[in-house]
Amino acid sequence: MSIMDRKRGAPLPYEADRALKSLGQNLRTARLRRNLTLDDVAKRIGVHRTTLAQAERGDPTVMAGTYVTACWVYGLTAEVAELAAPERDAEGLALEASKARSRARPALGGMSNDF
Repeated sequence: MSIMDRKRGAPLPYEADRALKSLGQNLRTARLRRNLTLDDVAKRIGVHRTTLAQAERGDPTVMAGTYVTACWVYGLTAEVAELAAPERDAEGLALEASKARSRARPALGGMSNDF
């Protein structure tokens, strides 16, 4: 299924689609390394085996909870929590630093010392 064939919503940007497909492949590799079947993992996370298979293909219509719960089964939840960690956001940190005030200025219309 191409990203244009999605049933809901707009197509994913190319980079997002590639990242989701990579995540799905990583989940499949983790499952196979543990010698688990689709049925084994699907039962543990409470989804149908076809839903898990879709996740392993990187299908964007699969709920994010399915991906995260599969990571939980494989003991990879710490890695999920680090995905968008603020301290790893170099661009956001740079923008935040550039907007920091370099000196304090008196407020306009502030208090006056005239009595």
